[in-house]
Amino acid sequence: MVIAAFALHKRRYGIRRLLPELADLGLKIGHCKVRRILKQNGLIAIQPKSFVPRTTDSRHPYPISPNLLTGRKHPVRINEVWVGDITYIPLAGGGWGYLAVWMDLFSRKVTGWQLLGNMREELIVQAFKKACTNRNITEDLIIHSDRGGQYAGNKFRRLLAGPRLSQSMSGVANPYDNAFMESYFSRFKAELLQGGCFDGLENARKEIFEFIEMYYNPVRRHSSLGYISPVAFERQAGYQQKQESG
Repeated sequence: MVIAAFALHKRRYGIRRLLPELADLGLKIGHCKVRRILKQNGLIAIQPKSFVPRTTDSRHPYPISPNLLTGRKHPVRINEVWVGDITYIPLAGGGWGYLAVWMDLFSRKVTGWQLLGNMREELIVQAFKKACTNRNITEDLIIHSDRGGQYAGNKFRRLLAGPRLSQSMSGVANPYDNAFMESYFSRFKAELLQGGCFDGLENARKEIFEFIEMYYNPVRRHSSLGYISPVAFERQAGYQQKQESG
């Protein structure tokens, strides 16, 4: 069962995530025994590279929004804070795709994403529109990102003109303000790409869809969520809120 669970998650689960996975399957087993089984079978979980933040080039003519996350406690409900970022996706032949992602900071659920062959403003606009389609925004929501020109552009800012949306940007020369997204992309690339690349944009889009929509959001366990998936965490939180309000 240990070997089967390890294989099912394609080397993405180490001991800490395997233990609750096996417990849900009805197997009572300790940390040391799982470690021994993995070692005996030469099974080593994927480890993402150390988090090295990148500094965003904010040399553009647009105004910079204030950092609304400074001194703020971690979100206590969904749709309180969304964080966004862009990363490079390697393609065969030396080309690149560009992936924009929006994540709910409360549950770590990816609410919207888009993959294109460029990183112009339309990339984050399309990802944000998808996120808004997937969520029902009924309370005030902070939209946080780095200080890049895509997020400061006029088209994107027009999308945030509604009374429930407030824009926030990372502080000057402080990429750790957006560390949640940097960490996500580090894990994303380690678990999905495993040091390789995609054949092309369509292949990348298909693989990314399967990873985010069919694995990351509904299945993958997060240590920060008590080792359950983002979908399960939101379901649990919603149930608890109904219980409290009732």
